[in-house]
Amino acid sequence: MKNNLKSIFLALFVMPLVLNAQDKSAFDKEVYIETGDSLNYRILYPKNFDADKKYPLVLFLHGAGERGNDNEKQLVHGSNLFLNEENREKYPAIVVFPQCPKNDYWAKANVDRSQKGNVFKFDYSAEPNPSLKKVISLLDSLQSHKNVNTDKIYLGGLSMGAMGTFELLHRKPDTFAAAIAICGAGDPSSVKNYAQKVNLWVFHGEKDNVVLPSYSKEMVDALKAVNADVRFTLYKEANHNSWDPAFAEPELLSWLFSNSK
Repeated sequence: MKNNLKSIFLALFVMPLVLNAQDKSAFDKEVYIETGDSLNYRILYPKNFDADKKYPLVLFLHGAGERGNDNEKQLVHGSNLFLNEENREKYPAIVVFPQCPKNDYWAKANVDRSQKGNVFKFDYSAEPNPSLKKVISLLDSLQSHKNVNTDKIYLGGLSMGAMGTFELLHRKPDTFAAAIAICGAGDPSSVKNYAQKVNLWVFHGEKDNVVLPSYSKEMVDALKAVNADVRFTLYKEANHNSWDPAFAEPELLSWLFSNSK
């Protein structure tokens, strides 16, 4: 297998982790390599990983501020949710946080920062950006592993990562059971590809001046127009950091893991 995933899973089976819940080193550092190109990612396995069991897979895409090549910054937002001891006990899953390089962007977006609030235009007709293309390849490799429950594959992202989430749903409409998109944007015309196949929960801050809340509203309206199962939470006092209240939603993980293909 391209990234020797079998040996990674085996190593975790014979060497159980004993780590502090908020210690980000619980996320193993890995590099996915394909045709000479590479993608940094971090991966968290369930506690007491059982090589004979299947587990849900969660893929999370970070925002623009966490881009780089240190294979660390992508864990700044969201990782603690999955490191929480109670959550790990209640929702055993394989959780993956890839990292986008600084010179790339998850979504196929034209970003105009000259105007207040920024303007985003999307075009999914061409090939995905290199980093998202590698994420798709990594995802294909992971979901083929015997320990992944392919009926319970989930996607999430914030800001640039939420934009990547909407695009990835369009490009892989039959893969995910549910997705969360926080302070993002996308192409409303693309939702018909996945609206009847993926349940969504969309979040945004009403005071967001980086990615205007109208972008999420447009996506939600388009999803509702084709009878998608979508929740929308708009935080009246939140700016761009609407991921903080989103990650604090008491039903977030119970909702996410309740979904199945």
